[in-house]
Amino acid sequence: MTRNMVTGASTADLALILIDARKGLVEQSRRHAFIASLLGIPHVVVCINKMDLVDWEEGVFTAIEEEFRGFASGLPVSDLTFIPISALHGDNVVERSERTPWFEGSTLLHHLEHVANGSDRDLVDCRFPVQWGIRSICDGHGDYRGYVGQVASGVFKVGDEMTVQPSGVTTRIAAVETLDGPLGEAWPPLSVTVRLENEVDVSRGDMICRAHDHPTPTRELEAMVCWLSERPLKSTGRYRIKHTTRTALAKVDELRYRIDVNTLRRDEAARSLGLNEIGRLRLRLSAPLLVDDYRRNRATACFILIDESTNDTVGAGMIVDAGD
Repeated sequence: MTRNMVTGASTADLALILIDARKGLVEQSRRHAFIASLLGIPHVVVCINKMDLVDWEEGVFTAIEEEFRGFASGLPVSDLTFIPISALHGDNVVERSERTPWFEGSTLLHHLEHVANGSDRDLVDCRFPVQWGIRSICDGHGDYRGYVGQVASGVFKVGDEMTVQPSGVTTRIAAVETLDGPLGEAWPPLSVTVRLENEVDVSRGDMICRAHDHPTPTRELEAMVCWLSERPLKSTGRYRIKHTTRTALAKVDELRYRIDVNTLRRDEAARSLGLNEIGRLRLRLSAPLLVDDYRRNRATACFILIDESTNDTVGAGMIVDAGD
């Protein structure tokens, strides 16, 4: 469940947490709330379900709301909404329920349709991780050179001055193309081919961005990691790290602390992470990655860790500090 939560919520704008009114706030609900805050999801809606099984008692709803708010006070959650519902009968899901005269808020559907939400896409910081290069010499097309990938953030326009990292070579965009023809500009999450005015050495894992606004190349970083494997993380373990289109080896320099999702306390004596546990790691890399801070750019600040022996994805991470 935690693995699905991390994967599904990584690009979400709103998280909906369902709580059984009979059981109240349980560990899984706390973990999901913590992951939602960790992923920077701006809106959290808490639906207290099965209110029909507690006789629509306002006191039950209020007690769960107060407990959740107390827990969430330690999380960076800016927008928190509570709705009492009965999924079985549809109370307060689409239409207001006559069984909750004490509830003055909106229904779930009304809230979802009217929540004030800006785009989750960063249209300022231009980031284009190159997936592969295309070169073709044929009649009618000359020496064709293009670079294929998905726009991670920003808007790429024909004629814009760009730099290729990590080389730092500066050039301009000659064309933005798709199978359906050329575009004047591209934005996330479009997958396109970018052609440059100059012959530039570009390969998989490089990133096209603006000269005055580019990610930090680093071989050391700190990240919050959710562990997804039954085989525990070792405090000195070695893994493969996949970040945008670039891959490198990663050594765990230090497990800074492990988070107790029930109390949000940091266990600085922890030496490993088990399945579904979350902690802050310091990683040392075999090759530099081009990264941003997660609070600035979600697209270029997340990664996965891969066990080299099994090729299993064992961890999902969010970069909180890029070293020099």
